[in-house]
Amino acid sequence: MTRARRGLLSGVAAYVLWGLFPLYWPLLEPAGALEILACRIVLSLVVVALLLAVRRELRGLRRLNRGTLLRLCLAGVIVAVNWGAYIWGVNNGHVVETSLGYFINPLLTVALGVILLHERLRRLQWAAVALGAVAVLILSVDYGRPPWLALFLAFSFAAYGLIKKRIRASAPEGLFIEAAALTVPALIVLGVLAGTGGATWVGPAATPGHLLLLIAAGPATAIPLLFFAAAATRLPLSTLGLLQYVTPVMQFAIGVLVRHEPLPPALLGGFALVWLALALLTMDAARHRTRMPSSVAHPEVLDVEGGATPRYRSTSPSSSR
Repeated sequence: MTRARRGLLSGVAAYVLWGLFPLYWPLLEPAGALEILACRIVLSLVVVALLLAVRRELRGLRRLNRGTLLRLCLAGVIVAVNWGAYIWGVNNGHVVETSLGYFINPLLTVALGVILLHERLRRLQWAAVALGAVAVLILSVDYGRPPWLALFLAFSFAAYGLIKKRIRASAPEGLFIEAAALTVPALIVLGVLAGTGGATWVGPAATPGHLLLLIAAGPATAIPLLFFAAAATRLPLSTLGLLQYVTPVMQFAIGVLVRHEPLPPALLGGFALVWLALALLTMDAARHRTRMPSSVAHPEVLDVEGGATPRYRSTSPSSSR
């Protein structure tokens, strides 16, 4: 098997696994979003620590300076909030809206580049951002409110991307520090839930099957990330930029076809505008051979910023590493 084919298969595996999350999180019920999030944090730390130990990379954590560690800790807080909101949305009948959050994230990332980093946009980029804004307005009218969950997911992940933009840490190293920073609060949450009778990891609800599903949250976090890291070293950035849309497309399909969430014409029209905006952004990226923000799929993607994987690059012509 060629290097490119292995990379393609790894990339597809990563994005498909992330796309299946809307089917996995409901299996953990009756556990609430907070308990699932706490379990995911603790178990992710265990899995990544074992991975680093097997690969003899634990010593590599010592090279991370204080500033990098602080930024990773802050990134951990933001990504945990993002994870929690996503899990809550999926388990409360908002799968379609969560997919919208990851569809509009590249558009929001470009907009924040203009607002915060004073980057200059090309015509197609401006058109894409404008279409995204119109789509949000249409969706706000259809929902009777702004799509708060989608906007929160997109904004929190964009903030995560801004923090991680200049951090040099491999995928396992980044996830280890981020999870480690939140492990003590996560353990406290699990303890409080157990003490108040609100936990499912102890008591009558803690059946063997349920515990196995909870434990699987650790590998479910680490395995797609490793697949993505393998793909990022073997595939052109343009290919990764296209593959990133596999995840929200799957989420959208699961929300409509599996969870049977309503899809009125106005909602479909709003999504169509977002898809058109993403098509323009992709065309612009291909024309100028720049990387689109590869953050649409899942917050773990931006952990892959050091070692053997490419760093995040803005779509602005004046951007630099």
